[in-house]
Amino acid sequence: MQRKHQRFMWLTAVAFGALLIAACSSGTEGPSNTVAATVNGKKIMLQEVERLITQQTQGKQAQLSPLELAQARLQVLASLIQREVLFQRAEQEKLLPSEDQITSAINEQKQQTGMTDEEFGRQLKEQNVTPEALREEAKKDLAIKALQDKYAGKITISDREVEDYYNANKQQFVNARGVALAMIAVDPQDNSQQGIKNDDAKNDTDAKVKIDQVYQQLKGGADFATVARAKSEDQQSVARGGDIGFATEDELKQTGFPADVVSQLFGPTMQAGSITSPVKFGSPQYPAGRWYIFKLQEKRLQTENLTLESQGVRQQITVALTNQRKEILNAALLEVAQTEAKVVNTLAGNMLNNPGNLGLRPASTDATKPAGTPAAAASPSSSPAARVASSPAASTALPAKK
Repeated sequence: MQRKHQRFMWLTAVAFGALLIAACSSGTEGPSNTVAATVNGKKIMLQEVERLITQQTQGKQAQLSPLELAQARLQVLASLIQREVLFQRAEQEKLLPSEDQITSAINEQKQQTGMTDEEFGRQLKEQNVTPEALREEAKKDLAIKALQDKYAGKITISDREVEDYYNANKQQFVNARGVALAMIAVDPQDNSQQGIKNDDAKNDTDAKVKIDQVYQQLKGGADFATVARAKSEDQQSVARGGDIGFATEDELKQTGFPADVVSQLFGPTMQAGSITSPVKFGSPQYPAGRWYIFKLQEKRLQTENLTLESQGVRQQITVALTNQRKEILNAALLEVAQTEAKVVNTLAGNMLNNPGNLGLRPASTDATKPAGTPAAAASPSSSPAARVASSPAASTALPAKK
């Protein structure tokens, strides 16, 4: 359990937000009114399943084979069923959020996208998402979280458990040699379709001009986090003021940092608060290369073994053990809720009754139109099938706070 400020988020892509994805899928628009499943009589339409698959494959579901498409439909529908089961359980236990809580959740989501109110509203309109649909999905998110928190609140971790875990896993507790970084990225590619709204550079010349202007702002005393939110083209780090977390020296090299940049970060001339000059290089995520300015937030030159009494170690273990139990409790809660609910999976039944074509009709015309926004948790794999299989289709939980 290596101590880090947070997981290192180096050069990972992110989409507009899971709330938006779920809200896009929550209607029954279009010609298809086929019922895919019911939960205690509440209908889940096949149109919802189709739209989520479209979004998770970035409009490329036509590349899926019939078997892959059938599997994707079952997986997405299973997630939608689970979501509805948990929401109805939360409703039964009177854990629905207030209107003010729903508004706060949406405002937080809006802030984390790094968009202005105008940009956020425009994105909703482009995705044909009504404010009512967005609020309904936020309501479900908060209700399910409240339900899970109700049972997680009963968890207790003893000192003996903490000590036993530490003694069995001492090798995990180190302060590794590494650096904590924030960055401002400028990508020469056109990223407007990925939700980049920060004065998106669309070619090499514009990117070089922009990064030089940013550098001059920073040298003039501008606040790095403020400039990152306004100018950076890395959407995931924008909401965190450019913060990308802690990385060891080896992790930097493995993710594409040039040797001279690594040496500079660990060298004597850079201290906490220092920034690099603009540098362009490629990485596994962005092989064509992007321009970067890095801010050194913390530097640790030696690897230090931690004891149980080192600052934060007991808390880390307690949190880890608590989270492990939460996962088990959440699984148990879902199992009980599904057992007590009356679920009719019509899509699965049709597949059993029509094994020749797995009970499928072709996807509707509306559903096959590219949605323009990939699922928030989609894998970077080039395979549409891999994206569907790896994405929690119905999950719209708000991003965790820093």
